[in-house]
Amino acid sequence: MGDEAIIRKYGWSVLGLAVVAISVWFLYKELRGLSLDALGDSLKAISAMHWCLAVLSALGAYVALAGYDALALGYLGRRVNGWFIMLTSFTTYALSHNLGASVFSGSVIRYRAYSSKGLSAIQIGQLVAFCSFTFAFGTILLSGITLVLEPSLGERFIEGLSPEVSRGAGIAVLLLTAAYVYGSWRGFRPLVLGPIRIAYPNLRTVMLQLIIGPAELIAAAAIIYFALPAAGNPGFFIVLGIFLMSFSAALLSTAPGGLGVLELVFVNGLPEMDKPDVLAALIVFRLLYLIIPFALSLIVVLVFEKRSLSAGR
Repeated sequence: MGDEAIIRKYGWSVLGLAVVAISVWFLYKELRGLSLDALGDSLKAISAMHWCLAVLSALGAYVALAGYDALALGYLGRRVNGWFIMLTSFTTYALSHNLGASVFSGSVIRYRAYSSKGLSAIQIGQLVAFCSFTFAFGTILLSGITLVLEPSLGERFIEGLSPEVSRGAGIAVLLLTAAYVYGSWRGFRPLVLGPIRIAYPNLRTVMLQLIIGPAELIAAAAIIYFALPAAGNPGFFIVLGIFLMSFSAALLSTAPGGLGVLELVFVNGLPEMDKPDVLAALIVFRLLYLIIPFALSLIVVLVFEKRSLSAGR
C-alpha cells in the first residue's frame, strides 16, 4: 500500500485523534484544580424539572433531525415510510456524532438503509448533501440572528472585537441566507456536475429548511441551557451562540464525539460561570444527545441487520 493510500485510509482517524489530544490538553490546563466533589455537587443541583426539560429538548432535537431526511427525500421525489425515516435518521446521527467524520460515517449508514428502499448511490449522495446543507443553513441563519441580538458574543472569542463589527457580521450572514431564499423564489437555473443535477429547492422546501434546521440546533442547545444554573447564566441566546460555535468546531474537527473540543469552547465561552457548573451541563448534553442515543442506535442496527439476514434467507 502506497503512502498516498495509507494517508487516505488513516488520515481522518489520525487527524481526529490529534485534535482530541490537543483539545484535552488545553482543557486540562483550563480545569486543573477542579474538584470532582464540586462537579458532583453541580450535577446534583440540577432540578428534576430541568432534567425533564433537557430530556424533552433532546427528543425534540432528534425529531427535527428526522425532518432533515424527510425534506431531502421530498426534494428527490421519493416516498419512504415515516417510521423508517425516523429510525434511519436517529441511527445515522447517533452513530455519526459519536464516531466523528460525520458526513462519511453518516453516508455509510444511510446507504445501507435507503438502498434497501430502492434509492441509487447518486440519490443517496444527494440526500446526504441536502441534509448537510440544511444543517449548515440552520447554523448560518442562527449565527446571524445571535450576532445581531447579542453582539457581545463575538468578543467572547475574539478579544477586542466591537459589538458593531459583530452585529455587522450578523447582518451580512443574514443577507447571505436571504440570497438563497431569493434564488429559490426566482427559480435560478440548477447547477449540473456530470450526472449530478443540483437544483434550488422550491420555496416551500426552503421555508421548511428555515424552520427545521434552526429547530434542531435550538433544541440541542436547550439541553445545555436547562442544565446550567441560573447564577451567572448569560441567557439563552448567548448559550445558543456558543453552542453553534462549539458544535460546529466539534464536527469539523472529526474528533469522535467532538471530545474535548466541545468542552474547551464552552468553558472559554462562559467565563462568568463556575467551571464545574459548565462541565456538569456538558455531561448532561453528552448523556442525552450522544451516549444514550448511541447505545439505542446499536440496537436498531442489530435488529435491522437481523431482519435483512432473515429476508435474504
